[in-house]
Amino acid sequence: MSTPSGYLQFIKENLSFLAAGFLLSFISGLGQTYFISIFGAEIRDEFGLTNGDWGLIYMVSTGLSAIVMVYAGTLADTYRIRSLSILVMGLLVIGCLSLATATTLPMLAGIIFLLRFAGQGMAAHMAIVAMSRWFTATRGRAIAIASLGFMFGEATMPITLVWLKSFVDWRTLWISFAWFTVFLIPIVWWLLSKERTPSAVANETEAFGLEGHHWTRKDAISDKLFWLMVPGVALFPAFGTAFWFHQAHFAEIKGWTHLELVSVFPLGTIALAISTVLYGWLIDRVGAIRLLPFFLAPLVIAFTLHWAAASVAITAIAVILMGIAGGGQATVLAACWSEFYGTRYIGSIKAAAAAVMVAGSAVGPGLTGFLIDAGISFETQQLGVALLFLITCFIMILPRNLALASAAKVHV
Repeated sequence: MSTPSGYLQFIKENLSFLAAGFLLSFISGLGQTYFISIFGAEIRDEFGLTNGDWGLIYMVSTGLSAIVMVYAGTLADTYRIRSLSILVMGLLVIGCLSLATATTLPMLAGIIFLLRFAGQGMAAHMAIVAMSRWFTATRGRAIAIASLGFMFGEATMPITLVWLKSFVDWRTLWISFAWFTVFLIPIVWWLLSKERTPSAVANETEAFGLEGHHWTRKDAISDKLFWLMVPGVALFPAFGTAFWFHQAHFAEIKGWTHLELVSVFPLGTIALAISTVLYGWLIDRVGAIRLLPFFLAPLVIAFTLHWAAASVAITAIAVILMGIAGGGQATVLAACWSEFYGTRYIGSIKAAAAAVMVAGSAVGPGLTGFLIDAGISFETQQLGVALLFLITCFIMILPRNLALASAAKVHV
């Protein structure tokens, strides 16, 4: 069993790699919906957009980033994360500066594409692929610790930025985000100074997948396990993203201020951090596959509460439950791809999975924005989302059983 002292020793022995994963996870926030949506009201006002218009632009731009991710994500199997991270962070700098000066809708769409691709797509992808490849027996813990970067961003950015917006122009803030990214570039470069090439890492730490071999991406996407996983991969990004995307609208229809709503988000982040660490321990102890039917279950209650919430306190409970589920989303799925298909081609396989996730995050804001404009309240939509999560929990039993049966055959 991994004790707290064992976790600390693990961190000490692998500090530079884990810190790099943490920072890449953190900086991915610049392209995450919880971050961009903070400026949704200002962007809609600036460009004269309805909720549906803004959701459509976001959906199309994010969908295109998912398509590009299918191909760009494979670069992690060939090139060092060190080199790729500098390129991706450079793209984030360009995206931030461009948003600060955007004047037309085509420019806005292109900038959202760039931020989503470089942030939510590549930066997050590189952080998790690196942990999956660099660590084998301790993969769960490594993914959990690197994923704390996501949580740190979610905990600190929303409430800080909503507060800053009250006296700093939103475009000026985006210029400051660009400079902050420039500051982090040499730090990540230094942390990964001892990183080896993917082929060298694979030769030393490779782990086989099901049936005792390494699966290529072509093999993986031809496997029914991959497609059975799609609801579990896509649904939380779709409707979790939709919730963050329409957070200002949600606060408005509930009769709360935006600041009142975002003030409870850190509670969800604390739950997310604790959940991620616990899931990391569970993955190393029992394997990720056995956890598949359970990690989304808290969302059934969470989205039911979003529908029914008459006070911020009720929504706070829902946000905490979202955080608990998010710990599983961040760790269980990432580890499952390695357990299913091995680590030799994990970059290209996870790129396909990341594209599914990004596609889900594209559909959510667009679909919910369209429904809002069509007269179906965002509150009512939450109840339907809760039902979808309940169905998905049962669907996840299928890949778990198939994977465990396949693993049992190898050991007979």
